Amino acid sequence: MYEYELQQMRASDLIRRADHARLVREAARARRTARHEGGGDSAEHESHSRRFRRLRSARTA
Repeated sequence: MYEYELQQMRASDLIRRADHARLVREAARARRTARHEGGGDSAEHESHSRRFRRLRSARTA
């Protein structure tokens, strides 16, 4: 009987972990869609760094 109870505990733990992972994926997907549907004109979406982009010219010989 002891092994059966351990198996039941393991199974319920795996189910809890799977539910948590599913919730994390759904939250990430919701954040991603909200970010894409939201204002695409903001400067925050253009670059993740704080450095300004500079125009690069070809190297001279």
